[in-house]
Amino acid sequence: MVAEVAEQSDIIMMLIPDHLQSEVYRESIQQHMLPGKTLMFAHGFNIHYDTIQAPEGVDVSMVAPKAPGHRMREVFTKGSGVPGLLAVHQDATGNAHAVGLAYARGVGCTRAGVLDTTFKEETETDLFGEQAVLCGGVTALVKAAYETLIEAGYQPESAYFECMHELKLIVDLLYQGGMGYMRYSVSDTAEFGDYTRGPVVVDAQVKENMKEVLARIQDGSFAREWIAENDEGRPTFYRMREENAAHPIEEVGKELRAMMPFLQDVD
Repeated sequence: MVAEVAEQSDIIMMLIPDHLQSEVYRESIQQHMLPGKTLMFAHGFNIHYDTIQAPEGVDVSMVAPKAPGHRMREVFTKGSGVPGLLAVHQDATGNAHAVGLAYARGVGCTRAGVLDTTFKEETETDLFGEQAVLCGGVTALVKAAYETLIEAGYQPESAYFECMHELKLIVDLLYQGGMGYMRYSVSDTAEFGDYTRGPVVVDAQVKENMKEVLARIQDGSFAREWIAENDEGRPTFYRMREENAAHPIEEVGKELRAMMPFLQDVD
């Protein structure tokens, strides 16, 4: 099916997960990449780390929407769009940028704005953001804070509300108006605690740790680790997924969210 579509298509957009792309490309797409065609990506991982190498004569570009797929679709159906990043790795026809911009318009990204970048910059900053803040950093912070309150004798429900539930309220303010608007919106007590205790929690050593995380992204160590993990059947990945799903904050959170059906309607 993939091979048939690839043979018939002028523009081939790779939207399957990163760890599957190189195999699918080799088995079903590579032989159909004739001169003048476009190979497009939504994330630069496989091009940047050389697990996919397109032939000469083929345009290679990227349109990376800055939102998960289901959220992107939801915003699009409401008449808006999410920001996007546009990069050209190989411009054989001279039209790679224009075609990429047209695709970005088609999926709604130009409604919010499209920024020119490179495969290197998009890949490395995207991975760093996920690991240091958006996924790894924030979940580690939430779990550590929750555990600190539980170990000090506070109720799990109170710990959940303070460390997990209210996070969305703060993130929404940051999303809407930046740090200044968030600080304008909270109490002066909270703002003072922000300035004086935030740097105690996220201190200079944390920044050094972030630099190490970034270095392992830049030198390809993380990519090699992730590729090897998939080649070996994902034993560590599945173990960590199971361990984190069993964390006490997940259990109490499930119970509390069941009492708040209005959460199902939250954007």
